[in-house]
Amino acid sequence: MNASASPMSSPLPRRATRQVSIGHVVVGSAAPIVVQSMTNTDTADIAATVDQVVALAEAGSELVRITVNTPEAAAAVPFIRDALDRRHCNVPLVGDFHFNGHKLLREHPACARALAKYRINPGNVGRGEKHGTQFAQMIEIACREGKAVRIGVNWGSLDAELMGRLMDENARRAVPLSAQDVMRAALVTSALESAALAEDVGLAGERIILSCKVSGVQDLIAVYGDLAARCDYPLHLGLTEAGMGSKGIVASTAAMAILLQQGIGDTIRVSLTPEPGGERTKEVVVAQEMLQTMGLRNFTPLVTACPGCGRTTSTFFQELAAKTQSYLRAQMPRWRERYPGVEQMSVAVMGCVVNGPGESKLADIGISLPGTGELPVAPVYEDGKKTVTLKGERIAEEFQALLDAYVERRFGATESATTQAAHAAD
Repeated sequence: MNASASPMSSPLPRRATRQVSIGHVVVGSAAPIVVQSMTNTDTADIAATVDQVVALAEAGSELVRITVNTPEAAAAVPFIRDALDRRHCNVPLVGDFHFNGHKLLREHPACARALAKYRINPGNVGRGEKHGTQFAQMIEIACREGKAVRIGVNWGSLDAELMGRLMDENARRAVPLSAQDVMRAALVTSALESAALAEDVGLAGERIILSCKVSGVQDLIAVYGDLAARCDYPLHLGLTEAGMGSKGIVASTAAMAILLQQGIGDTIRVSLTPEPGGERTKEVVVAQEMLQTMGLRNFTPLVTACPGCGRTTSTFFQELAAKTQSYLRAQMPRWRERYPGVEQMSVAVMGCVVNGPGESKLADIGISLPGTGELPVAPVYEDGKKTVTLKGERIAEEFQALLDAYVERRFGATESATTQAAHAAD
C-alpha cells in the first residue's frame, strides 16, 4: 500500500543538502519531494484513525501525521501502528505534539517507538526554564529511539519570550523594522535556535527537519527564502490554515510553487479545510497535482482537457474528462504495481476540432470529441497516430477499454522485463 511516484528533474538544484530517513521514506537532498497529510480523527479512536490513515496512504500520502495530545491518544498509537501493518499499510506515522509531548513520550514508551517522527512546536513546549528542559526531554527520547524530529514553528504559537526579545532589539535599532519583518525574523530564529539546541542535546543534524508555517502567501515566500539561505536542513513546506476549497488550493499553490521552483522545499502538505462531507484525501491529490504539473514528480496520468466554448455546447466532453481522470486515479494502486512508468502517461480529452486533434496527437492517447455542428464521430490517437474513430452511445466505455489496452501494450512490456530481471537475479 506504499504509494510510489517517479521523480523528474527539478527546475533548480535543491537547497537542502542533508537527508533525513523517516521509516522507509527519505527526505531532503536529491530525494523526491515527499507528500504528507494529517488525520482529523480523534487518535484515541483506533478504528477511525486507522481507516483514515489507510485512505490517505492509498491516495498517495507518503507520511501521515496524527495528533498525540492525551494519554489515551498516546496509548492508542502502538495499536494503530499494529493495525496498519496488518492491513499492509507501511506509511510512517508522525506524532504531532504540543504542550505535553515530553510527558506523553516519557510515560508511553510504546508510543515513542511506534512513531517514525516527532513534530515538536518550540512555541508550545513550556515557558521560562521549562521551555529548554521539556524540549530537551523530547529530543533525548528521539535520540534514544532513533527517531527523526520536525521542529515546526507556527506564527500562531510563536515563543512569546523570543518574540519579546526581538521586539526589544528592534526598538533599539536606528531604523526599526516593521512588526511584520520582526515576526518573520522570529519564525526563522526560533527554528534555527531550536535546531541548534537539539544538536547540542545530541540529536544528529541528519535527523532534523524544519518548518516555519504562516497563513500569508508573501510571508511564506519571504520566511522560507530566508530560512533556506541560512541552513542546510530539509524543509517542510505548507501554508498553515490555508482555508477551504479554491481559496485554500490557490493560496497553497501560489506560495509553494514559487518556493519549489527556487529549489526550496523537501516535503509538502496542502492544509485544506475539508468541505462539509468532503474527503480528507483532497489535500493529497492537490499536493500531487501541484508537483506533477510543475514537472517535479509523476504520480498518476493526468488528463489534458479544453475548457469548452461556444463550439462545445454539449457537456459530454466534460463528463468524459472527469470520468477518465477519476478512472485513472482509481486504477493507480493496481497499475502502479503491474505497469512501472504508467504514472507518466498523458491523456487528452478534447471537445472540438479546433485543438482536439492536435492535443490528442501530442498526448500518449487522446480522443477528440465532436463540437456543435461537427460530425458525430470521435477519432482516437495513440502515440501521435489515429487508430480508430468512435461513434454512437458507448464512446465513454469504448475509450476506457482503449485506455486499458494501451496501458497493457505500452507498459506491460516493462512489467514483463522487470519480472524477468527479478527472476534472473534470484
